[in-house]
Amino acid sequence: MLPDDTFKKEIQRTFSGATWESKVGYCRAIRMGKIIAVTGTISLDAAGEIHAPDDPYQQAKRCLEIIERAIKPLGAERRQIIRTRMFVTDISQWQEFGRAHGEFFADYPPATSMLEIKALIDSKALIEIEADAVVL
Repeated sequence: MLPDDTFKKEIQRTFSGATWESKVGYCRAIRMGKIIAVTGTISLDAAGEIHAPDDPYQQAKRCLEIIERAIKPLGAERRQIIRTRMFVTDISQWQEFGRAHGEFFADYPPATSMLEIKALIDSKALIEIEADAVVL
């Protein structure tokens, strides 16, 4: 087992500043070695409100932009994202969620899943996206 100070040096984290991070105890993204995991991300604007409340395409696009911003300080780019998971509240809007995902990853498509769920933390959120990346 690694000593605590060595362990802390091996891990890098990014934070978005969302109030939920400190309340729930998580970070936006974490890197250990070559692996980066990004927390489930909803489409918040700079004021912490849901971006584009009724627009599945714009919400998905915003989630992906937030994810990209979270991995950059950890040494990764969008092309290094190898897996995404999309949790949506209305699967009938899959084409709009998928269109944003497809445009964002046009040159470097990752493995992905889209799953319909009952609800997200904010009733105006239509999608939450998680991502994993590998830095080579």
